[in-house]
Amino acid sequence: MPGVNYFVENHFCLTFAAEQRSKGRERKRSLLFFRDMSKELYTKQLEQLLAEVLEERPGLFLVEIRIKPTNNVKIFIDGDEGVTIETCVKVNRQLYKRIEEAAIWPEGDFSLEVSSPGIEEPLKLLRQYAKNIGRSVEVVKLDGTVTEGVLKSADDTAIVVEETKGKNKKKEVIVHTIPFDQLKTTTVQVTF
Repeated sequence: MPGVNYFVENHFCLTFAAEQRSKGRERKRSLLFFRDMSKELYTKQLEQLLAEVLEERPGLFLVEIRIKPTNNVKIFIDGDEGVTIETCVKVNRQLYKRIEEAAIWPEGDFSLEVSSPGIEEPLKLLRQYAKNIGRSVEVVKLDGTVTEGVLKSADDTAIVVEETKGKNKKKEVIVHTIPFDQLKTTTVQVTF
C-alpha cells in the first residue's frame, strides 16, 4: 500500500507508510522518507530571477544552478559568443539585488557566485554544443568507450565527431554519429 505525503511549510516532504495493526491492536505509522524541498523551490525562484536579468542579454543562457546547504549559490552561465568576467560581475550584481528584493533568504544569509562553467566542465546544453562546433572534444559514452575528435555538428538527437587516426599515408578519418541518449559526458579539449 503506498505511503502518504505531508508537506510542511512548503519546504519539507514527510512520507509515512500505510497504517498497520500490531499485536496490541494499536495503529502505527512509520516514517519512511524526509526530504528538504527548499532546494527545488530556491532553484525555481532563482531561475525566474535570472531569466529577468538575462532578458537584456539574449546571447547569454543558464547552464546550471548549484545550491549548497550553507546557502552558497553558484550560477553557471554561458553565451553564444562566450562570457567575459565583466559580464559575470554585472549579472552577479543585478541578480544579487533581485534576490535581496525578493527576500528568498529572509535573513540575507546567502552568497552568490556567477561564472562560466569553465573548460573542464562537460557540455550540458545543445546551445553549448552549437557554440563549440569545430573544436576538439572528448566524448565518453555510457558504455565507457571514449572518442576524441573534432565536433562537426549537433542537433536535438545526436552529435557528429570526426576522429583522425594515424598520420601521413596511414591517416584515417572516422566520422562518429553519437546519439545523446548514449552520451555520458562531452568535454572540450584545449589544444596548444
